[in-house]
Amino acid sequence: MKHIIFISLTLFTSIVFAADGDVAKGKAKAEQVCKTCHGMDGVGIDNSYPKLAGQYADYIERALLDYRAGKRKNPIMAGFAATLTDEDIANVAAYYSTLKENRLTDLRLK
Repeated sequence: MKHIIFISLTLFTSIVFAADGDVAKGKAKAEQVCKTCHGMDGVGIDNSYPKLAGQYADYIERALLDYRAGKRKNPIMAGFAATLTDEDIANVAAYYSTLKENRLTDLRLK
């Protein structure tokens, strides 16, 4: 019984910590794979691309895993997600989740 509890705790801990990505590594991977469409600021190059800045990391991570597995259908994203490891996905998700959307929201001068 002690072994089962220990194994369960070990697996749970590794899953929890795997979800926490490395922001610096995520930025480097985004520079290679994501910036062309989503930009380094996560706002996207135009309104046809989803804004990733400030999005929840677990949402980005789930979306990328689903694109890679074919559960979400988009041939462009599936191709890019296929090149990412689980670690890359966690890192990219961590990076984009730390960004704030920097669009101008108020045209009045202060």
